[in-house]
Amino acid sequence: MRNLHIPSRSPIYSKNAMVATSHPEATMKALEIIKKGGNAVDAAITAASVLAVVEAHSTGIGGDCFCIFYSNKDKKVVALNGSGNLPSKVNYDSIIKTEDNLIDPYSHSAITVPGAVAAWCKLVKDYGNLELTDILSPAIKLAKEGYVVADVIADMWKREEDKLKVDKDAKRIFLKNEKAYKIGEIHKQEQLSETLEYIAKNGRDGFYDGYVAKDIITKINQLGGQLSLEDLANFQAEYVDPIKIDYNGYQVYECPPNGQGIVALMMLNILSNIDINKYEPNDYRRIHIEAEATKLAFLHRNKYLGDPNFTEIPIQKMLSKDYGMHLSNKIKEDSVLENLDIKKLENNKDTVYISVVDNEGNFVSFINSIFHPFGSGIVTENTGILLHNRGASFNLDQNHPNFYVPLKKPMHTIIPALLMKNNRPIMPFGVMGAHYQPVGQVHFLTNVLDYGMDVQMALDHSRSFYFDNKLALEKTISLENFDKLEKLGHKVTYCDLPHGGGQAILLRDNGVLVGGSDPRKDGLALGF
Repeated sequence: MRNLHIPSRSPIYSKNAMVATSHPEATMKALEIIKKGGNAVDAAITAASVLAVVEAHSTGIGGDCFCIFYSNKDKKVVALNGSGNLPSKVNYDSIIKTEDNLIDPYSHSAITVPGAVAAWCKLVKDYGNLELTDILSPAIKLAKEGYVVADVIADMWKREEDKLKVDKDAKRIFLKNEKAYKIGEIHKQEQLSETLEYIAKNGRDGFYDGYVAKDIITKINQLGGQLSLEDLANFQAEYVDPIKIDYNGYQVYECPPNGQGIVALMMLNILSNIDINKYEPNDYRRIHIEAEATKLAFLHRNKYLGDPNFTEIPIQKMLSKDYGMHLSNKIKEDSVLENLDIKKLENNKDTVYISVVDNEGNFVSFINSIFHPFGSGIVTENTGILLHNRGASFNLDQNHPNFYVPLKKPMHTIIPALLMKNNRPIMPFGVMGAHYQPVGQVHFLTNVLDYGMDVQMALDHSRSFYFDNKLALEKTISLENFDKLEKLGHKVTYCDLPHGGGQAILLRDNGVLVGGSDPRKDGLALGF
């Protein structure tokens, strides 16, 4: 039972099916799809497509996605990689760079093939119950008739006004009199509605071929980019073998690299050798230990992760219990790890995560992203597609596994997760927030498994994040803890925006579903 003196909300309970997303429209429309005979896969894609309309700063059909789910029909965990690759003709010497020698995130150099639509279509064809026309219908209607701008979205929109003024098509669609849309105003994306309708009727080819593909290529080529029609036509989302570890009697599943799910698993392996239960959930020493585990796991991420088709990644060693023990021995309660070689990477905040459990026994963990807020800030002229900038996370060190070369996928931050026990699905879960995601997953999961919190309380709980040599605390963490962490040797700060957002749905032993949605976003969980 939650503390009723603390502002929060109760978790949601249901007996049949449940959806949790970062926006009420997405949750409601996805739940309606299940009631119409759709399953969790159908519902997740309905939610993702609705969010592409109503939460455009976070996601869209011009971005990427990953999915990990339990198929009750096949009695197994399935993972799908819907991340795109660089064009076949990119040239290192022509990369547009920032002053600090990183890839310019708001240029054509940062645009990779958008992979989300290919993944959506593949999932619907292989695992869905309904037709794409039914699944995308709610998003098509919202884009055409308009939706009401929610609070958190309006705040992020306002922060990106200057970015949206640069590209004429972004300005035309996402600004009104050169200002962001405000809370409670109605916003329409009529071109996107037509594009979604074309995809609904033509499937994958409705995006990667025909007039939509040509519009994408025309826009990028006008800016000097090298993406071709062949690059779009040749792209395929692919099923991949999930990776997992055991943690306290549960199995935690993630998608393999090029995503950073392995970072969350490494952190859990490290923490499995440390008795964090001896600290209260808000104890500064718990925050310290999570920060130290983050340092060690990110050191490996930044050294080894990239596209596994281009580089060998020592996954087995990184996830071994012995190696987890070795790393945990480096963590001290009364001092900080220093002089670790952690490379700087582009930071970002925007992604949507979707959690769905249906009445057929399917559990879906789904994540969709355009990387930075409003992605590249570049919108196609005739189809209204906001293009992502995931290529900004490539490394420009020619000896690095994540180096920028043709046809390569970048290291990805977005990671859906799935919890299993005794070969049974227990909980799809995820925490948004770019580089924070593996840290957020670990913090959430230890809240549930080690501290016994319900899923809503575990999502509500105060967060911290060690990144770029700073330990950033949310403002709900006390000044006393701030001072104690600083005395340990951390460079501590309070963050402006909170860390991420998240959703989760837990199956209890009696068959009841318990859902939660992060208060840091506009969303909610609903079931029936």
